[in-house]
Amino acid sequence: MIIPDLEQTFRWFGPSDPVSLQAIRQTGATGIVSALHHIPCGDVWTIEEINTRKAIIENAGFRWRVVESVNIHESIKLGRAEREQYIENYIVTLQNLAEAGIDTVCYNFMPVLDWTRTHLDYRLPNNASALRYEAAAVVAFDLYILERPEAFNEFTPQQQLEAKSYLDGLTAEEKELLTNTILAGLPGTDEVFTIPEFKEYLKKYSETDSAALQQNLFYFLRAIIPHAEKLGIKMCIHPDDPPFPILGLPRVASTETDLKAIVEACPSTSNGITLCTGSLGARGDNDIPGIISRLGEHIHFLHLRNVKREVSGSFYEADHLNGSTDMYAVMKAIVTEQLKRKEQGRSDIAIPMRPDHGHKILDDYNYDTYPGYSVIGRLKGLAELRGLEMGIKRSLI
Repeated sequence: MIIPDLEQTFRWFGPSDPVSLQAIRQTGATGIVSALHHIPCGDVWTIEEINTRKAIIENAGFRWRVVESVNIHESIKLGRAEREQYIENYIVTLQNLAEAGIDTVCYNFMPVLDWTRTHLDYRLPNNASALRYEAAAVVAFDLYILERPEAFNEFTPQQQLEAKSYLDGLTAEEKELLTNTILAGLPGTDEVFTIPEFKEYLKKYSETDSAALQQNLFYFLRAIIPHAEKLGIKMCIHPDDPPFPILGLPRVASTETDLKAIVEACPSTSNGITLCTGSLGARGDNDIPGIISRLGEHIHFLHLRNVKREVSGSFYEADHLNGSTDMYAVMKAIVTEQLKRKEQGRSDIAIPMRPDHGHKILDDYNYDTYPGYSVIGRLKGLAELRGLEMGIKRSLI
């Protein structure tokens, strides 16, 4: 049985991205994953702005395959009265995307911070540069730099001791770098929250726990999914990164139970999942091949990368095929899902996939790319994933 290949895509942050579309053409990718990062969160994406970006992408020989992301305003996450206007803006943006022929939108529901790492230049034995999450560094920041009072009740005396030791080993410059790395804003921007700004957000979330945040997500979905379905747009939530609460902020998309609740909150072909093996893989209790087998029908987009977990709760981003996640088992589960879709007569068999993140290697060091988005490192990951997919599919013929 012939199974269509996964649709190979590459994330591109727009004209300011040091990685050019011409360079991406040489990776073999045919689709682009992009967003209008210059438009403030919550504002409408006009059809003119969308078509301008679409033309740039198409003129370079690509299809704008997935939007990542139409970011969700904090008022929606907090369930405030003004969320109604931001939801209406979101619906108008979806209408404009549909008019432009773009039908897949990745989004997340993480409060304040889009993703969190502590090191953006963690050197591996071969001197490749990777992203790292150091658990002791986050605890040290939380306790002794952010000085969040509740944190002292959340960490054991041993964790607090290790965090203090970690902090004492840092220079003033290293403490500032750690702060700026943890408080980095949205992808595609250079925004970094100050400590006072971040504390204000924590105050706003002081009465919003994970249960309340989940209900605010469900409210958002029930408001937009009927429109998305009429427009033919597939919404796919990205898992939390990392997939556990940090800095006093709640989480709602960290486990299979979370994802199942999300798709069941508003049943629709338009309410789906972005399967990110890196985000989910940071938790040892996430059975990713099992998640694919049980929730595969809801997967609209694939982020494939690997992490190496450590006993301390730390992790770093490993080679795409080497890490704590069995990527062979993951890809086999994906191919099995494709077979199911083919048998069911579904049209979305060629699921869009991108090699999520990549090490800095070789000439990547000559470019100031967004963290995790080097071109050669991602090319290497795409090549490995492409070969793995081919090998598994050939074995089924």
